[in-house]
Amino acid sequence: QVQLVESGGGLVQAGGSLRLSCAASGRTFSSYVMGWFRQAPGKEREFVAAVTWSGNTIYYTDSVRGRFTISRDNAKNTVSLQMNSLKPEDTAVYYCAADGSLVAFTTGQSAYWGQGTQVTVSS
Repeated sequence: QVQLVESGGGLVQAGGSLRLSCAASGRTFSSYVMGWFRQAPGKEREFVAAVTWSGNTIYYTDSVRGRFTISRDNAKNTVSLQMNSLKPEDTAVYYCAADGSLVAFTTGQSAYWGQGTQVTVSS
């Protein structure tokens, strides 16, 4: 059974930092694109960041570039998101995702999803 399990969410003040982690199990994801989406209350789910299988190609949505850093460890089947300089508008449920296709991933059609972890940034 394939599972993606997120951890590391919580409540933080604006300007603070959090680190999200996603542990994948049930198969090897070393050849997959992995990354993060988020969904704020009343809004559609949006792409946040992605990293290709080699770790050499990384994508960020404009609103987080320079503040968030994505990384992966293929040996451990994990992907992480270091979030710095957090803003209230970063408040959302953050989802880990994985797919063999970059197109599928960035269009929100990943084959695998985690259950989500809440990130709340207070002003």
